[in-house]
Amino acid sequence: MSDQSPNHDLDVGELGQQLRVDAIRCSAAAGSGHPTSSMSAADLMATLFARHLRYDFANPEDPNNDHLVFSKGHASPLLYALYKAAGAITDEELLTFRRHGSRLEGHPTPRLPWVDVATGSLGLGLPTGVGLAMTGKSLDRLPYRVWVLCGDSELAEGSMWEAFEHAGYERLDNLVAVVDVNRLGQRGPTRHGWDTAAYARRIGAFGWHPIEIDGHDVAQIDRAYAEAAAAEQPTAVLARTQKGAGVAAAADREGGHGKPLSDPDEAIEELGGARSLRVHVTPPDGRGVPHSFGEPGTVKLPSYEVGTEVATRDAFGDALAAVGAARPEVVGLDAEVADSTRMETFATAHPERFFQFYIAEQQMVAAAIGMQARGWIPYVSTFAAFLTRGYDFVRMGAIGGADLRVVGSHAGVSIGQDGPSQMGLEDLALFRAIHGSVVLYPCDANQTASLVAALTDYPGVGYLRTTRGATPVVYGPDEEFTIAGSRVLRASAADQVTVVGAGITVHEALAAADQLAGDGIAVRVIDLYSVKPVDAQTLRDAARETGRIVTVEDHWPEGGIGDAVIDVFGHGEQAPVVLKLAVHGMPASAAPDEQLRDAGIDRQSVVDAVRSLLAPE
Repeated sequence: MSDQSPNHDLDVGELGQQLRVDAIRCSAAAGSGHPTSSMSAADLMATLFARHLRYDFANPEDPNNDHLVFSKGHASPLLYALYKAAGAITDEELLTFRRHGSRLEGHPTPRLPWVDVATGSLGLGLPTGVGLAMTGKSLDRLPYRVWVLCGDSELAEGSMWEAFEHAGYERLDNLVAVVDVNRLGQRGPTRHGWDTAAYARRIGAFGWHPIEIDGHDVAQIDRAYAEAAAAEQPTAVLARTQKGAGVAAAADREGGHGKPLSDPDEAIEELGGARSLRVHVTPPDGRGVPHSFGEPGTVKLPSYEVGTEVATRDAFGDALAAVGAARPEVVGLDAEVADSTRMETFATAHPERFFQFYIAEQQMVAAAIGMQARGWIPYVSTFAAFLTRGYDFVRMGAIGGADLRVVGSHAGVSIGQDGPSQMGLEDLALFRAIHGSVVLYPCDANQTASLVAALTDYPGVGYLRTTRGATPVVYGPDEEFTIAGSRVLRASAADQVTVVGAGITVHEALAAADQLAGDGIAVRVIDLYSVKPVDAQTLRDAARETGRIVTVEDHWPEGGIGDAVIDVFGHGEQAPVVLKLAVHGMPASAAPDEQLRDAGIDRQSVVDAVRSLLAPE
C-alpha cells in the first residue's frame, strides 16, 4: 500500500471491523436489515475507500468522480457505514436506518446524493454499471472508474451474464466487478459455493480479467484492485468471504439472512467494540470536462402532409434524428431491431451516440439508467412485446427517479401476420403501472414527431407506442401536442355517444363516426393520445354531454385505454355508461384488417357498439 495515500496511517483491517460494527448497530436499531451480508464485504469496501476509490463526497456532481454501485443493495448497512466513515453522514443519521423519514432506506436510492441508481432487485447493478462505464468511455470520455459490488447469489440472474458479455465485448477496462463470494444465499448455499474458479472460468470466457482472492486479506484485496486498474479489459475480483465474518455466532451460518444479529452487543464486543475511524477518500485527480457532441440548437421536426399515409414508427425515427441534431445529449439504444423500430434513422445521423446491445433488453434498459445518471438523455427502443424482458429494470429506474424514454413498436394485433408472440398487447398496462410514468400513443406521423420532442425534457419514465403499418396523417404539421392532452376530432351538440381511441383505433373510430353520421347518429370522437396522464376534463365533459362512452383499443382489456377512461370516474362522481372494446381472444396470424375485425376493434365493431348503446331496452 502506498505511503502517499491520505490514509497511510489508517489500519484498513480496523476500518473493516468498524464497518461490521456499524452494520450491526444500525440493523439492531432498525430491528431489520442485512448485517451478515454487509459483514462479508466489509474488508473489500474498506480497502476500496481507503486506497482506490477516487471520489469527492463534498462534490458528488463532479463528473470526474468514480462511481460505486451496490448491486447487492441489501448490503445497504455497509454502504451507510462507509458513508459515516467518510464523514458524509453522522453516527446519529446512521442509526435512523430504515426509519420513517430517513434517507437511509432498506435498499439504496438516489435520495442520497452519492447514490447513482436505485438497487435492490438483484441482477440490476452490474448491467447499470456497464452503462456507466460505457458513458465514461464513449460519451463523457473521462477516466473515471466504475466499481460494482456484486453478490454471488445474483450470479444466477441472466441479466448479470448479459452484462458480463457486453462489457467484455466493449472491452470496458474502466469497470471492476467486486464479487462477494460468501457462499450463502437467502435460503441456503449458492450454486457454486466458494468455488471461485468456477466463476472465474465463466466470467473469463466473456473477455474479463478474473482475479481470485481471499476477501478478508487486505493485502490481497489491495493488489487485486491495483491489478484491475492496470488491466486492458473489465476485471472481476472474485473474493472468497464469510457471511457474518468476524462474529462466531454468525460467521458462515445458515438462517441469518436479512435478520439483525440475535445478540448485537456481544457481537460488537467480539469485534473489538465501536470505533470512530475516519477514512479520507481521495478526490479525483483530474478536472476534466465531459465531452460534448456540439452546441444545442432549435429542433426542426419533420413534417408530413395531411392525407398521406405514414407509419408512426417511421415518424419516430425521423423525429428522433431531428431531436438529436438539436440536442447533443440525446442518445439512442437498440436491441437489434433498429431497422424495424426505425431507430436506425437516428443511428445513421448520429453514430457516435447510438449503442447496439443486440438481443439483450435487460442490459439495454440498464445501460440507459446508467447513462441518464450522468445527465445524458437516452431513448430506448424495441418491439413493445419484448419490453417485458426489461420491465423490472424500468420499474427500478422509476424507484430511483431515472429519466427514461422508452419506445415500443409493433404494438397490438394490427401488426398482422407475425402472430401473438410479436404483438405488444400488455404494454399500455405495464407502463401505466409505473410510478409517475407518461404513456403516449400517437395516431399519425405529425403527432408522433411532436410527442417525441415533448418527451425529451419530461422527467421520469416516458413510454411512446408506435404502429407498424402506415396510417393516414390527420393532423397538420404545425399542430402541437402536449403531455396530458387529447384531441376532439368529431363533436356537435347532438352527440349521443363518445368514442375514445388512440393510435390505430382513432382511424377506426373516425370511419365509424362517418358511417353513423350517414345514418343520422352523431358521435363524438376523442383521440386520447396521452393515455397517462389522461385529459380528464375532456372526458368528463364528454360524459356529461353524451352520457355514453365506447372505448376501443388494440390491447388486452386489462389496464389499457378503457381502464384509463374508467379511472377518471373513480372518485365518487356520477359515471357514464362505458363499453370497452379490446382484444379478448388470443390472436393468430392474419392480415391487419382481419386482425382488427376478429378482435372486435375495427370500424364496424365500433358502429355496432354505438348502436347497442342506443338501442331501446
